[in-house]
Amino acid sequence: MRDLVSHQLVRYLERRGVRHVFGLTGHTVIAALSAMANSKVHFVSVRHEQIAAHAADGYARVTGKASVLLTHLGPGLTNAATGVANAALDCIPMVVIAGDIPSHYYGKHPHQEVNLHTDGDQFEIYRPFVKRAWRVERPELFPEILEKAFQLAESGQPGPVLVDVPMDIFSREVDTALFDRLQHNTKSLAKPDLDHDAAVAIVRALGEAKRPVIHVGGGIVLAKAAEELKAFVDHMGIPVSHSLMGKGALPDDHPLLLGMTGFWGTRFINEKTRTSDWVLALGTRFKEADSSSWEPEYTFAFPPTKLAHIDIDPSEIGRNYPTEIGAVADLKQALKTLNRVAREIYPKPRRNEALEAEIAAVRAEFRASNKAMAESDSFPMMPERILAETRAVLPRDAILTTDVGWNKNGVGQQFPIYTPGSFLTPCGLATMGFGPPSALGAKIACPDRVVVSLVGDGGFGQNPSVLATAVDENVPVVWVVMNNNAFGTIAGLQMAHYGMTYGATFPNAGDEYMPDYAAIARAYGVEGVRVRKAEDFKPALEKAIASGRPCVIDVAMRNNPTPTAGHWNILDIYSPGEKKAAHVATD
Repeated sequence: MRDLVSHQLVRYLERRGVRHVFGLTGHTVIAALSAMANSKVHFVSVRHEQIAAHAADGYARVTGKASVLLTHLGPGLTNAATGVANAALDCIPMVVIAGDIPSHYYGKHPHQEVNLHTDGDQFEIYRPFVKRAWRVERPELFPEILEKAFQLAESGQPGPVLVDVPMDIFSREVDTALFDRLQHNTKSLAKPDLDHDAAVAIVRALGEAKRPVIHVGGGIVLAKAAEELKAFVDHMGIPVSHSLMGKGALPDDHPLLLGMTGFWGTRFINEKTRTSDWVLALGTRFKEADSSSWEPEYTFAFPPTKLAHIDIDPSEIGRNYPTEIGAVADLKQALKTLNRVAREIYPKPRRNEALEAEIAAVRAEFRASNKAMAESDSFPMMPERILAETRAVLPRDAILTTDVGWNKNGVGQQFPIYTPGSFLTPCGLATMGFGPPSALGAKIACPDRVVVSLVGDGGFGQNPSVLATAVDENVPVVWVVMNNNAFGTIAGLQMAHYGMTYGATFPNAGDEYMPDYAAIARAYGVEGVRVRKAEDFKPALEKAIASGRPCVIDVAMRNNPTPTAGHWNILDIYSPGEKKAAHVATD
């Protein structure tokens, strides 16, 4: 039996359980879109391809499965590139299906083709950041490539892949048996476990250490290993620090949770990791901001501290620090083994009541130091009050997305996250514009959960047309625009080192920050509220969540610095010889 490739593509997606595809139409993909029209797969149409990529990213983060992005050739592919690269650097599984020129037009440079150096090579644009890029040369190759694409995106260290399809391939016929045989192939690979001897060595090292710390990254969330992590921590009685991507892997109210390390970590947390004698690192890359630019006097000191590192990707082990014990394993499987071994070696749970009391006291002291700002009636509002009141309104399992700036760094430092996987933030690429569309994707994936996006005005201004899709799809996300009328992070850096904010702040109309994002929201058909007094913010947020409709709350915010106790050596470049943490304002 023979059928059109476009029809078999949609049938394949249905069989795989794909329910949503994100993208923007174009002449190279209309055959696939037309096949999707009466299927179980719903196409979420956007007004800009970067929105589609970030929405697909948010969707994949909360489902744990590869999302699907469908995009046009040329500008469609390049517009989506930033969002796909963001997903790549945060290890988010995604299958990008891109239309391309007809295969019989190779070398002619047809409409919108990118071929400045080689004929038929637009897929090479994505090669630096995707796990693999395929070009489908013949219809009969398409089924196998699709299967490989999903498997590669979801296995090992997850990430995006690209399947580049000449538009004529979509409209050709293929033997349906080539697709049918894929049903016999596993859709989920068995995950590698931790070697027993390595588990014994790690548990004994931690058990005999005087000041052990477990440092977790986003790999714990990606592996859905939070439950196993908590069981191990509770049994061993070891404190836990985390990277920005690891926030929420252990609830922020857990008695042994230290908090985020690095530039935006507190002095207490950084000292605990720096002076530890053993660190067990789980699913982390030890990135620059999390590790205070790897300088040993601030956050981590390997050696003399000894490091045991478990990750699904062997290239991450020993990348930034010498590793005493290194193991390649799926983190969920590894923690199951560590829990079993820990109970064999130490049958009774171990407690460190003195440390728990110290952590509780430091938390109380930090809250007290923030109290005045978190309750301030000043306007523009203090960012601490925006965060405190947002946390007070949200249910424990609400999904929160952030962008870049105060909304990201402040949340990482002082906004409690209680449910694993409920904090979505751009880390590796730190992409401005990620927060608004990733919230859209998260809400589509989890319609029964509250989804709020905390974003700066710079980030929200990147792609406000996300609101059009929210209206089209009736997606009730609430966007809180923390509006300081600036690219605040850069403004703060520039002011600290050059005494100016040239190019980093925006003009305003008298006392009003411009543009008026609430008015823009209303123009798109979305509820828009501009907060003009601090006391009005919390009721506005409560009303927006209760309404069940998409809403933008534009709240003017003071451009205050996020407190820092770590270090970032970019500051040394601007002010040579000054080895100290800087207090910079954020967007």
